[in-house]
Amino acid sequence: MLKSLQSSPRILSLILLAGCVAGAAIDAHADDSPPPTNWRVIATSADRERLRGWRTAWIKALDQVAAAGQSQQIAPLGALMQPDAAQPGATPPAGDYACRVFKLGSRRPAGPVVTTLPPFTCRVAQEGGILSLTKLEGGQKPVGLLFPQDGSRMIFLGTMMLGDERRALEYGRDPERDMIGAFERIGDQRWRLVLPYPRWESLLDVVELVPKARG
Repeated sequence: MLKSLQSSPRILSLILLAGCVAGAAIDAHADDSPPPTNWRVIATSADRERLRGWRTAWIKALDQVAAAGQSQQIAPLGALMQPDAAQPGATPPAGDYACRVFKLGSRRPAGPVVTTLPPFTCRVAQEGGILSLTKLEGGQKPVGLLFPQDGSRMIFLGTMMLGDERRALEYGRDPERDMIGAFERIGDQRWRLVLPYPRWESLLDVVELVPKARG
């Protein structure tokens, strides 16, 4: 992996990504240039296509929820479930966050259309001039980088860590693990990560992030 570092910004970013999870130092012979900040340079064509379809995924998911008579389950969540609720100031402060995942829609005819996963802790950290986002608990742990796009949106690129894995798989190596999403602020001290067409189960995953109280 290190041999191709200097010729591949994608590899560089994912070395940084793995380091933020495992605490591993980057090889001393690696290129010292800063990581790329243009997510389009790194994202696979498949992931760029998934992100372009974020609104379609959201509308399809909400239609399935409504058709199943379960809209009341997500109505109390307010802006979290509204596609156009993004506000200026997408960049979150570094720190630990209380997070929840809501899975909307189903890829299977008989699958659930609303699933709420148990809450967990996730962390935003500064990684060599760019922000990382990591899920700290559970058997499925997304880990990735947040790339600036505009004032109301950042782009998340990452991979899914499974089980007791200690390092993130290189982005682009396994399409089933690759992740892309839009990171937005939707209120005072409230953010969300929107993942269109995740590889498993749902049509749209929405992750709510609220800063944890420092005690």
